[in-house]
Amino acid sequence: MDFNMKKLASDAGIFFTRAVQFTEEKFGQAEKTELDAHFENLLARADSTKNWTERILRQAEVLLQPNPSARVEEFLYEKLDRKVPSRVTNGELLAQYMAEAAGELGPTTPYGKTLIKVSEAEKRLGAAERDFIHTASISFLTPLRNFLEGDWKTIAKERRLLQNRRLDLDACKARLKKAKAAEAKATLWNDEVDKAEQELRVAQTEFDRQAEVTRLLLEGISSTHVNHLRCLHEFVKSQTTYYAQCYRHMLDLQKQLGRFPGTFVGTPEPASPPRSGTSPATAATMPTAPAVASLAPAGETPLCLEEVAPPASGTRKARVLYDYEAADSSELALLADELITVYSLPGMDPDWLMGERGNKKGKVPVTYLELLS
Repeated sequence: MDFNMKKLASDAGIFFTRAVQFTEEKFGQAEKTELDAHFENLLARADSTKNWTERILRQAEVLLQPNPSARVEEFLYEKLDRKVPSRVTNGELLAQYMAEAAGELGPTTPYGKTLIKVSEAEKRLGAAERDFIHTASISFLTPLRNFLEGDWKTIAKERRLLQNRRLDLDACKARLKKAKAAEAKATLWNDEVDKAEQELRVAQTEFDRQAEVTRLLLEGISSTHVNHLRCLHEFVKSQTTYYAQCYRHMLDLQKQLGRFPGTFVGTPEPASPPRSGTSPATAATMPTAPAVASLAPAGETPLCLEEVAPPASGTRKARVLYDYEAADSSELALLADELITVYSLPGMDPDWLMGERGNKKGKVPVTYLELLS
């Protein structure tokens, strides 16, 4: 009991001494041990990393789950170490409503058939969204959370210890200074000087040791950046896969709707082929779905592909961005990443080009290509 009381009294005394030292520093009444410039830069870099990681994490969570109530629920499940229940995505819910509407309004009518087809596409979109959210959460959100809840808490704890060691060191310096001043006035050796010097040596040793521990942790922020860079690449990869899937699903849907008799399919305005400087990412994210093209004006006999010859000039190389399944014999099937020769013929729809690969030729959609210079 006596030991515990003495320890509490000692801790209270240390806390009081630190509080006095901190207050006097704030009012400029006490000297403060300054850290070197490199150490200060490490501290600033660590703080910046922590602040931006928090902001990026919060916004990424909003992107993957816009519903704030659902985010709170997922947070609680995670803290309770329980599995988050599976949710129906908005696309899957829309697909369900469309399918039910088709069943009630007539699945054999043009409207009912179209509802069913769109419902199937929306269901595939919902499944792709679910996969994207799952992948992004594991590869991107989890590592950011682990840094904030693990490494950063360790860094913050060691920084607080370093701050306490610095306050103790400066308090010892102040006591030694006062002891020497008292010794000079008394013109005799003061035992307090020896005691203060011993306390200062101990405080300096503890401060140096804690500074080294904290420095090593702060320098580890570089490894954190490397890890977050890898996670960022994984996030971009999963997002690219998701949008590519959505793009293919919608092109397939539009192609199917165009074959339905009696259905209305809006025709997009003609779009010029991408310029040679257009990057694959740009061409992939803002495509214009091509309308059905014709090689000959209305009322004339269509040209046979065997009779089509490339112009003397104006042919170009193109890299295929996505696989493309030919709808009929006039089109050329494509495989992602292959190189083909393309050119335009008079009267062709601007959304299409003639493509050649070896001895095969046919129409190809411009939005599936990256034109090379």
